[in-house]
Amino acid sequence: MSSVQINGPENGHTRSATTAPGSLVFTAGAAPIDENGVTVAPGNVSEQARRCMKNLEDALAEAGASLTDVAKVTVFVAEHLQADLVVAWDVVTAAFGDHKPAGSLLGVSVLAYDNQLVEIEAVAAIAP
Repeated sequence: MSSVQINGPENGHTRSATTAPGSLVFTAGAAPIDENGVTVAPGNVSEQARRCMKNLEDALAEAGASLTDVAKVTVFVAEHLQADLVVAWDVVTAAFGDHKPAGSLLGVSVLAYDNQLVEIEAVAAIAP
């Protein structure tokens, strides 16, 4: 059972989440890179967001957590079109399913890897 309590959502957006005593997991930004360190799907926001979510799930699992333990998610998109931010956000929210953590969606000018358009980081809480 998750130690994250989602407060809301209101108007389709979760404004906050609280966690019970336990451990917090802070992930580094999950990038759209494969096992060989190569950026997948250059130019494709949707596919890069999917790969980021897979990599995020892997990082959470290493810490003993899952997507339902996430209290806060931040999505970075290096594109100039606001519509591309929505494309990434739709992939992220679909991956979370009924669990709706508090979230931020940011348009940025550049990310770390060549051809990288999306990066996702999260804060999760796991029970003691």
